[in-house]
Amino acid sequence: QVQVAERGGGSVRAGGSLRLSCGASKYLTCNYDMSWFRQVPGKEREFVSIIDRRGNIRYSDSVKGRFSASQDSASGTQYLQMNSLVPEDTAMYYCKVEVSGVGCPRRAVGIFWGQGTQVTVSS
Repeated sequence: QVQVAERGGGSVRAGGSLRLSCGASKYLTCNYDMSWFRQVPGKEREFVSIIDRRGNIRYSDSVKGRFSASQDSASGTQYLQMNSLVPEDTAMYYCKVEVSGVGCPRRAVGIFWGQGTQVTVSS
């Protein structure tokens, strides 16, 4: 089992910034794809960004140019720097970790989600 924990949510005014972090228990023999999703009540969970196991980064069109994903290579912690926030960014943000690999312990393989962290942007 992989434990996933997000930190860094909060409330800001439009134009402000927040940084989210996501930590996950790590196994040296596993591959990790780490992504961010967000969800507002009554809507489906929406993709925000991903850093795949090769370090490739991709963003949704709605956040491209404003959000920046990064990863600390030593700890494996994923960050999401969110700048120029707008009220439409208000949502619960979730970290998703997809673990795989031939040498990865079976108990660690799978898709794991954090409990989410709330981001609220006021106009």
